[in-house]
Amino acid sequence: MALLQISEPGAGPDPHQRRVAVGIDLGTTHSLVAAIRHGLPECLPDAAGRVLLPSAVRYLEDGKRVIGYSALAAQAEDPENTIVSVKRLMGRRLADIAGGDKLPYRFVDGPGMVAIATPVAGEKTPVEVSAEILAALRQRAEDTFDAELYGAVITVPAYFDDAQRQATKDAARLAGLEVLRLISEPTAAAVAYGLDHGAEGLYAVYDLGGGTFDISLLRLTRGVFEVVATGGDAALGGDDIDQALAEWALARAGVAARTAQDRRAALVAARSAKEALSAAASVPWRATIGEGIVEVTVTRAELEALARPYVERTLREVRRVLRDARVERDHVQGVVMVGGSTRMPLVREAVRDLFGAQWPGRVLTNVNPDEVVAIGAALQAHSLAGHGREGELLLLDVIALSLGIETMGGLVERIVERNTTIPVAKAQDFTTFKDGQTAMAIHVVQGERDRVEDCRSLARFELRGIPPMAAGAARIRVTFQVDADGLLSVSARELGSGVEAAVSVKPSYGLADDDIARMLREGFANAEGDMAARSLREARVEAERLVLATRSAIAADGALLQAAERAEIEQLMAEALHRAEGTDAQAIEAAVKALAAGTEAFAAARMNQGIRRALAGKRLEEV
Repeated sequence: MALLQISEPGAGPDPHQRRVAVGIDLGTTHSLVAAIRHGLPECLPDAAGRVLLPSAVRYLEDGKRVIGYSALAAQAEDPENTIVSVKRLMGRRLADIAGGDKLPYRFVDGPGMVAIATPVAGEKTPVEVSAEILAALRQRAEDTFDAELYGAVITVPAYFDDAQRQATKDAARLAGLEVLRLISEPTAAAVAYGLDHGAEGLYAVYDLGGGTFDISLLRLTRGVFEVVATGGDAALGGDDIDQALAEWALARAGVAARTAQDRRAALVAARSAKEALSAAASVPWRATIGEGIVEVTVTRAELEALARPYVERTLREVRRVLRDARVERDHVQGVVMVGGSTRMPLVREAVRDLFGAQWPGRVLTNVNPDEVVAIGAALQAHSLAGHGREGELLLLDVIALSLGIETMGGLVERIVERNTTIPVAKAQDFTTFKDGQTAMAIHVVQGERDRVEDCRSLARFELRGIPPMAAGAARIRVTFQVDADGLLSVSARELGSGVEAAVSVKPSYGLADDDIARMLREGFANAEGDMAARSLREARVEAERLVLATRSAIAADGALLQAAERAEIEQLMAEALHRAEGTDAQAIEAAVKALAAGTEAFAAARMNQGIRRALAGKRLEEV
């Protein structure tokens, strides 16, 4: 006899039409899928009972591929056909990949993103490789529930840019998954920790994985998870420590990694030694290099000396996020440690020292750093599938970098500031620079600097069909919309005529490895210089605008001027343009003021003439 599910009236969706939604942590080193089963969130195991799926794909000659542990086991013997840590390549061009020459791959730089040339399967993009991993997780979930999935919440590093987020969504679509939402990894971890431990207050999430680092500050209040500030580095993680240790060991042994097999063997040995040193004082680094086996003893102190510069980089980001949020370290009630690399004693000690050694309990290591992100994603997926109670869970995430457009003089007008809660829509009005201007080029940029050349270009589009008007008369409203996944769309509309243009920002490239962190660092370090540069450019633009307007007025009503008056105005215009070629903003402003004062009489004469023309032939009572 079949068993029927029975639920109370109004208790939620029809159980016979239950939507199966999962949370997926697509990691650099390992990936996981989690879901709500029997009322509790849990990571779903494979047939062997393992919840972790190594993020590794090996392509075989017969057109088949193996994913996970089987692929990982073959990475040293078949490195060119076995792809690992592909998350670090998502949405990136060849020029964006730091240390690409040290990786055991042959890269092909495509128009959208880099691809990896495999000897047996041809070129494979990071999106395709990630789709293989996601498809394996989807199959695991469908086998567990014996049902098709309604959708998935997929986590991404908080500092993934638009290209990397879009690449992740494309990979999910290729894997046959409906993406309910992309959420940041630290936010997912905070959801899992907060709901599991009933935590409330201000918490930091320190997430150091294999390929990315995120730090987020969140305020937890009765099921509301508000991201206050976020920071990080999308190209910093345990892989960098592995690389440093491999290079150190090869140098200590006096050998060189000449082939792809040698490089991969050195990295595999480094990762194994690093993991073992979390519990031991010294371990052997052992790898097959060339024809023989090379062995070097590595102590924990030597590993920590190599890892310390990378850990210090994470701490700088933590301090910046605290400054952005305007909070003191003592205000943070706990730091949730997430990511496999946080198992290193050095990492835990450094974070504990930063937040206060007098309260060791502030650094929270009582969660599984590998599983907590997937668990949080599963809770959000459960809610989005309609199974959660109304108001049970509310996520308020933020954008990591400011968004704006280019204005005259190559300056950036920021429209959406960094750490703004998403989803968000913000608009700002702009106008035309020249008389009769019928089109406007919109250049969308991302970053914290005042000059366009110091920021990242995201997209360009044109608004055409603007009615010809005098300079400054048109009103063009530019609207930025950032959705819950952190993806941007921009529209521009001329308010008088209603002509409109829009673009969904889906850039085909990613930010360079250190671009995001560099933008923020330079934004603070160069603030004074940027202000001076902005003042200079604004003065130049104002000088050009006033000269252009004066010449237009002379062309229309030059007959109102005496020869001497016209010569004086021409001299003042020449002086303004000459000053605009220099670097003294105050001198340019002085020349602009002189030109404005010198044309006051001419402007008054034009106004009087205009009034006389308007009143010509009219009786007093008509006026």
